[in-house]
Amino acid sequence: MVDFNFNINSIFPQEVCLVRNDLIPAGYQGGASHASIRHQVATVLDVMGEASARAQGLKNAITSGSKMLNVESQTAYILVDKFGNNGMGSVVGLLKVGRKKLFLLDEVGKHNEMVPQCVLDFYVVESRQRSGCGKRLFEFMLRGERVDPRYLAIDRPSPKLVSFLRKHYGLVHSIPQVNNYVIFSGFFKDQPQAAGSQAPKKARIYMGKLQYV
Repeated sequence: MVDFNFNINSIFPQEVCLVRNDLIPAGYQGGASHASIRHQVATVLDVMGEASARAQGLKNAITSGSKMLNVESQTAYILVDKFGNNGMGSVVGLLKVGRKKLFLLDEVGKHNEMVPQCVLDFYVVESRQRSGCGKRLFEFMLRGERVDPRYLAIDRPSPKLVSFLRKHYGLVHSIPQVNNYVIFSGFFKDQPQAAGSQAPKKARIYMGKLQYV
């Protein structure tokens, strides 16, 4: 688990919380200033992003607070252990998703311009892997994004992630691509309209409620 010198439980009210480009966790109702919360959330994203990069052997982190601020179409799901760090809470996992405009090859080699939901970063701290944390975090994302696993495009999946998808979702046969994304057999079958070649909707908070416009 990853501990911080501030109270994680006061920032992330649920076991899994989502964060978008405003860096205010969904459901947050605390009394701290938004500037303070954004700074702490950015710190969490920086630390978890760096840990994910190290685990994957990447030179640069895929996720950081500044990168989240600059992209409107991405969502980070944060998994916490409410009992960690003497009751202040610890961060256990990070899963970042977002829609990307991609050119993808189908089974016969035809190019398709699409905007699918993509898994961009996925990391669970080493001490909590193989304990159901990753599955819990991934399932929360699937429900939140209302997406079937076979319709996901995975950015540079690690061998662990490939094994995870095979074990839990039966995603075995990939369709070769010319970019860093991996898609699996069934990706093009009855693909939801939202993945068509259109600009992704933007998220905003209006009257305390999350909307897509």
